[in-house]
Amino acid sequence: MRVVWQLLAVAAVSFAGGQALAAVDGNWFLTLAVGLLTAVVAVPVYRWVVRRTEHRPVTEVGRDGARAAFGRGTLTGVAAFTGVIGNIALLGDYSAHGLGSVSSAVGLVGFMAAAAVTEELLFRGVLLRIVEGRFGTWVALISTGALFGMMHLLNKDATVWGALAIAIEAGGMLGAAYVATRTLWLPIGLHFGWNFAESGIFGTEVSGSGSQKGLLDASTSGAQLITGGEFGPEASIYAVLLGLLVTVAFLRLARRRGRLMPRRRPGAASGTVATLPR
Repeated sequence: MRVVWQLLAVAAVSFAGGQALAAVDGNWFLTLAVGLLTAVVAVPVYRWVVRRTEHRPVTEVGRDGARAAFGRGTLTGVAAFTGVIGNIALLGDYSAHGLGSVSSAVGLVGFMAAAAVTEELLFRGVLLRIVEGRFGTWVALISTGALFGMMHLLNKDATVWGALAIAIEAGGMLGAAYVATRTLWLPIGLHFGWNFAESGIFGTEVSGSGSQKGLLDASTSGAQLITGGEFGPEASIYAVLLGLLVTVAFLRLARRRGRLMPRRRPGAASGTVATLPR
């Protein structure tokens, strides 16, 4: 039952925040404020429900080192997506036509923060962590990554390839970031940095969810395999390959640190991987 209560608690915050963001759509200041409020509220709600259902310190969202881990994740996400756009631009398939909207980009900080925090709490904080504790790291990464990709089929311009790309690049990369560090702050920062760079900086589509206005007024054109088409650059082969590289790097780090979990033997005591030393 713990997984049900944890999912319900975080999903309730996510739903309320999503409804509020939809209501203030078009107002950059309110989008920033509501998005940041949603992100800020979601963490203590997660901490409270996990503590109540698992009776342990919730170290995966601990305050110690949170700012540094979030910052590293954000920089990694921005750098990784810049690499994707750079490769697309080298082929002449990404063009910046000038400056976009600074106010819209600022509003997207709140929007992307809310999405990054709530999705990471749900998929890595609850699902991956609990599945991993029973079935091991590999099953947890594959199953929750696939579910994360399938969730994006609900988006406006979703495609099966786009959902598969998300499962491989984002599901794997974000899950591996958690496994390697045992803190949610790094994958939250990585998720936020990637998405904000995609829309808030480079002005491209995010997972087929609709057009975004960022700091640059830009467009993509060319082969769908290269640009991602209407789904956005996350469906680009470059995003998949770069996401795989980052995933492998995090998994190698996790292996060196001894944080890859085997499948739990029947009858063995169920522990929590979140309390492993960082």
